[in-house]
Amino acid sequence: MEYRQLGRSGFKVPVLSFGTGTFGGGNEFFKAWGTTDAQGATHLVDICLDAGLTMFDSADIYSNGLAEEVLGAAIKGRRDKVLISTKATFRFGDGPNNVGSSRFHLIQACEGSLKRLGTDYIDLYQMHGFDATTPVEETLSALDDLVRAGKIRYIGCSNFSGWHLMKSLAVSERYGWARHIAHQAYYSLIGREYEWELMPLGIDQGVGAVVWSPLGWGRLTGKIRRGTPIPATSRLNSKVVTDIGPPVADEYVYKVVDALDAVAAETGKSVPQIALNWLLQRPTVATLIIGARNEEQLKQNLGAVGWNLTPAQVATLDEASKVTLAYPYWHQRGFGERNPPPVG
Repeated sequence: MEYRQLGRSGFKVPVLSFGTGTFGGGNEFFKAWGTTDAQGATHLVDICLDAGLTMFDSADIYSNGLAEEVLGAAIKGRRDKVLISTKATFRFGDGPNNVGSSRFHLIQACEGSLKRLGTDYIDLYQMHGFDATTPVEETLSALDDLVRAGKIRYIGCSNFSGWHLMKSLAVSERYGWARHIAHQAYYSLIGREYEWELMPLGIDQGVGAVVWSPLGWGRLTGKIRRGTPIPATSRLNSKVVTDIGPPVADEYVYKVVDALDAVAAETGKSVPQIALNWLLQRPTVATLIIGARNEEQLKQNLGAVGWNLTPAQVATLDEASKVTLAYPYWHQRGFGERNPPPVG
């Protein structure tokens, strides 16, 4: 397993991380992802560690905390062999202060995650989304306090816009506080908006991408093609899941999958392996969060590393997934001498 520096830090992470959204199945939304219990999770963690995948990503809201509990049980007795990343910000409780990135909520959320995970520190603690109601200074001061207390090693964010992230970095620099070294962002062959602003920012400011849903919200598993019904076990059958997931036109998905099929025929690799390998060749990408309901899916995803697509194959996928940029990006790309794209 290859390890990469996470942003502008000395922290190294495996290029594949395991996402625990399939652990627990504590509500309707997460039941559509999976219902892995502690015994099943322990088996999947065993396979991950044997393959050199040592980083496990969770969040307090995954199955209302149950995913963190299941992960904690699965890593019990081997905390020194794993890296843990988790997240807070979304509502966790009914009270007015049980949501957001306030000092009150972050300290409460961090303590809760530590207890559920059965550990006294978190390697990477991420803001699950931007909180426009809390001053950035308050959020980063609280996170810095948690770092200095030894409860967090590094901080990151997730689902921020470019200006959200840049403002946070500027505030950290102004006060000498811990800075975001990672941005957990949606990025896939059918969701390339990350490249427009967040990737150039990551290159310039030294923020590594921790990619969530690298298979396009389950659309790049190789099971979805023209004229083929969605598999019965797919999360795409759940309206509560599709309503919150990244939107994408069916014809665009089919076009990209056609290109993936062509590259698969050349390489002998599977569609998801090719989609993951493509991402691993993009600037700023440090690690991809893969999920799996079972051993077969996990081993399939692990096969995405240890080889690389050729430049010609990458170009084929780039062309198939190309879209018209939003303003001001299409305008800037018209002046490549001054604004060269980060990729392509």
